[in-house]
Amino acid sequence: MHSSKKLLIGRHSSKNKFYSVTICTKQRIPLFKNFENACIAARGLVYMQNKVDTICYTLMPDNLHWLFQLKDLPLADVMKQYKSITTVKINKLNCTTGPVWQQNYFEHQLRAEDDLINQARYIVSNPLRAGLVNDVGEYPFWDCVYLCDGELK
Repeated sequence: MHSSKKLLIGRHSSKNKFYSVTICTKQRIPLFKNFENACIAARGLVYMQNKVDTICYTLMPDNLHWLFQLKDLPLADVMKQYKSITTVKINKLNCTTGPVWQQNYFEHQLRAEDDLINQARYIVSNPLRAGLVNDVGEYPFWDCVYLCDGELK
């Protein structure tokens, strides 16, 4: 991963803006090949619903792609809280200690709401591009508000 200090330069967040975020597991370990670990990470997103409005997410074996709209908390606090709650629960489940996630994350603020559907399609199709499944419906760890009859509209 790039130097954490370089990623922080110029980083700020704005209430009600949309962000596409990618966070990776420490050393890109595929923790989420384990179903129970993946369930904890997915439930963590539900827990965060009082902090953000999730548009979509896809949990890959070693990372999370998450598109959401901020509410009151700054982006850095949202990420810190999500990483913290999931780390504690995953460590407890696996009788381990230490970080689950890499220290930093990549984010992109969407400038136009028209970009939301395209970004959501890109995020949801990650398991297809990675060759994990032949149909996104086969992949268990994703969701999208634009889903209608099994298709992104």
